[in-house]
Amino acid sequence: MSLHCCYCGGWWPENGSYNRQSFLRHDVPSIAPSKNFIFSIPLPSSRVSQGFKLHCFPYSTTPAPKNQDGASFLSILKILESKQAQDFPDETIDSLVSVLSPKMQTILLKKQKDWRKSLYLFRRMKSAKDYSPNPIHYNIILRSLGKAQRWDELRLCWIEMAKDGVLPTNNTYATLIDVYGKAGLVKEALLWLRHMKSRGLFPDEVTINTAVQVLKDSGQYDLGERLFKGWCDGKVELDCLDLSYDGATDSSVFSSKHFLLTELFKSGGRAPVSQIASGLARDPLKPRRAATYNTLIDLYGKAGRLKDASNAFLQMLQSGVMPDILTFNTMINICCSHGHLLEAESLLGKMEERRVHPDTKTFNIFMTYHASNGDAENVLKCYRKMKESGLHPDVVSFRIILQILCERKMISEVEGVIEEIIELVSIVDEQSLPVVMKMYIDEGFLDKAFIFFEKHFYSGDVSSKNCAAIIDLYAEKGFWKEAEEIFLAKRKLGSKKDIVEYNVMIKAYGKGKLYEKALDLFEIMRRTGPWPDDCTYNSLIQMLSGGDLPDKASEFLSQMRKSGFMPRCESFCAVLASYCRSGFLSKGVQIYKEMMACGVEPNELVYGSLVDAFAESGRIDEALEYYNIMEKSGMKANLVVLTSLIKAYGKFGCWKEAQELYGKMKKLKDGPDAIASNCLINLYAGLGMVNEAKLIFDDLIRNCQADEVSYATMMYLYKSMGMLDEATDIAQKVEQSGFLTNCASYNNVMASYAVNGKLKDCGELLHKMLTQKILPDASTFKILFTILKKGGFPSEAIIQLESSYIEGKPYARQAVVTSLFSIVGLHTFAQHLCEVLVNDGVKLESFACNAAIGAYGTAGEVDKALNVYMRMQDDDLRPDLVTYVHLAGCYGKAGMIEGLNRIYGLLKYGKIDPAESLYKALICAYEEAGRDDLAALVDQEMRFSFQNDEQICDD
Repeated sequence: MSLHCCYCGGWWPENGSYNRQSFLRHDVPSIAPSKNFIFSIPLPSSRVSQGFKLHCFPYSTTPAPKNQDGASFLSILKILESKQAQDFPDETIDSLVSVLSPKMQTILLKKQKDWRKSLYLFRRMKSAKDYSPNPIHYNIILRSLGKAQRWDELRLCWIEMAKDGVLPTNNTYATLIDVYGKAGLVKEALLWLRHMKSRGLFPDEVTINTAVQVLKDSGQYDLGERLFKGWCDGKVELDCLDLSYDGATDSSVFSSKHFLLTELFKSGGRAPVSQIASGLARDPLKPRRAATYNTLIDLYGKAGRLKDASNAFLQMLQSGVMPDILTFNTMINICCSHGHLLEAESLLGKMEERRVHPDTKTFNIFMTYHASNGDAENVLKCYRKMKESGLHPDVVSFRIILQILCERKMISEVEGVIEEIIELVSIVDEQSLPVVMKMYIDEGFLDKAFIFFEKHFYSGDVSSKNCAAIIDLYAEKGFWKEAEEIFLAKRKLGSKKDIVEYNVMIKAYGKGKLYEKALDLFEIMRRTGPWPDDCTYNSLIQMLSGGDLPDKASEFLSQMRKSGFMPRCESFCAVLASYCRSGFLSKGVQIYKEMMACGVEPNELVYGSLVDAFAESGRIDEALEYYNIMEKSGMKANLVVLTSLIKAYGKFGCWKEAQELYGKMKKLKDGPDAIASNCLINLYAGLGMVNEAKLIFDDLIRNCQADEVSYATMMYLYKSMGMLDEATDIAQKVEQSGFLTNCASYNNVMASYAVNGKLKDCGELLHKMLTQKILPDASTFKILFTILKKGGFPSEAIIQLESSYIEGKPYARQAVVTSLFSIVGLHTFAQHLCEVLVNDGVKLESFACNAAIGAYGTAGEVDKALNVYMRMQDDDLRPDLVTYVHLAGCYGKAGMIEGLNRIYGLLKYGKIDPAESLYKALICAYEEAGRDDLAALVDQEMRFSFQNDEQICDD
């Protein structure tokens, strides 16, 4: 929306409604707003004037007169700064106060920040014989006591004021309304308006502005507007305000503050009858102070009534009331708060026209707007423009700039701002400590974080709330030790740890699974304080339940109730779920019954835990019982509960009932998820219901919900039904879909390839798996041994490799993988592993040497194979049957007939136990070497040998 300043309608909106019209646009025609308008405003030369310095630094010291009056003033100030109120000698103070003029006495009272000193000085002033009581001094004391919330002393002061015959003025009432309102006692503050009315005193502009501000700050915007409009009409209507405080009020809500006000109302001077009469009727009034308009504009802004705020600003200009910096800041803040940046920048131009210069707060408002939109660039531009304008950043400025820089992890820039803060104000504001600490912790700079904390924690006064926030930062990351160091850090004298710090530290111990430490801290709280609250108990219950200590958690549940706290539903649910996970279903049910007895309504999580637990244990009747209770209580079953029931039906093969529940899921807003669908596919797979499973699987594919479990279940179904081509198709889709993320997914696809005889694909998949640094597990090696058998690898070699793997011998896994790559024809991968085996400098066992000889031989690297064989002999390793099988292959490829004859001779003369695999290896080798005659001879020898063995067995 847009804003305007030349709206020429009525004085105030009648019903608070407005149309979306331009707002400020026509009042500033000479300015063309742009996104970066704030950065294009020229710096006026007046910025360096004395007036500007006062504007930037509003707290200036009061010059003391150069006479006896001023000397006494300075002496008293020095004494008051050096001692406590009770330590002042009365005679000394009396002698100094008595020579002060009433004006200097007023200044002296105003300068006191401690109510005790103010009250003491006031008593000494009154003790002087020539002192004349006046309302100004009483107003100062009433404000001091009200700010300190010393209500009893304030009552006595009010009574004393009446005894002295000092009539309360408008300033007196404005002071009382202000201090009560700022203390959060809104009703009590507004009761002073009734007090004024009863004494015939009509509120002036300052008083009514103060009352409106109290209503605005308490969020009662409509009442604030009605009160102000009534004042403008010359009357103060109190009927719209709930100001009941007398005996008719319910005694249960009759507070001590109400009683205090009744006592106050019994005292206080009453104005003359003529003054009361004159105060009952007034002519219509119009505000003449900028502060009044500022309050009204802010009220409309906070109420979201931008058009009314615009009208108030326009009326202010038409009434000849000059807007001040607070007016413009309020209007700019309203525009920025509602996202109207262009209108806010137009107001900047209006300020320049009226020679009202932006102050630090002006820039802070723009920085806050840009920061809320995540616009770091413009935040930094505003920050630089502020400094170029000769203004000093304040605490809010630094807080905004640190927040935006820390969110973007701009560490060097953050450290630059921190250096600037140290130069100007010595320490970083405590609200910014958790922000900077979070940046360091998130980036892993724990040392920097702790150094930063130590520097600013011990230099300043950090609240327990912010300490708790810092501890929580460490707790979330699991850094319990660092959190503990913050928790145990020595505090300034008089400052104590709040309950929040203890609760967060318990959370940190829980995150680190240091349950004993958490319980020890709880016992310390019970012994020395602060006393555990409901949050403490809930944290401990959640922690112990999550740590699978349900009995201990249940103890704290009972202890919490005995301490007068009612556990939340989440706490009951945590204990119940912990029992269910541990298999103690009867105890889980007991917690459910306790929960119902306490009047705590179970939620979906409670019923979901019970249904799931009974479903997992196969107790479908109990699962259905709690499902029905859940529905009767008005809660709709969610996906988790329905999925648990489908799993329960799956255990008993009740596919119709599961199908019915799945139909209910489809009627839910988001429909069934992948988990529920996978459960039903698994049920169908177990029953061999291929078509039904395929329908659900196809739905998952269409909705892009299919996951690795969906594919794995379908592969299992197709393999179990002998549909090998379909299983292979699914396996290929898994590989293409990017679902190969863990060992299990690789195993499923590899098994499908192996069943369908795609052995080379298995080898390539295994290499991809190893490349992604996913280690094969026992299931993987089971599949690898199956592939070796299917690939025709010698049975004796398979037995040898399997035995070494089961025994966990060194390099057994590498030997198996090497053999696998070799048998499927991936010789490059096999030789690479051989190089690792041979060149590792470790003495190898026979199985590893055999794997290397076989891989090199199959790849045609006969020299390398024979080198490994020679190494075996050097290491005193006797060649076994597997060695000769692999050597026969090597000799055949190289055409080394003598080598083959030597192996055949050992076999023929009984030096090697006869084995079919060795005979076959020799036959293949002779054929490869071109000696078919010798191959035929060995074949004949093999048949004769095995025929004799059969006859011996028959005999």
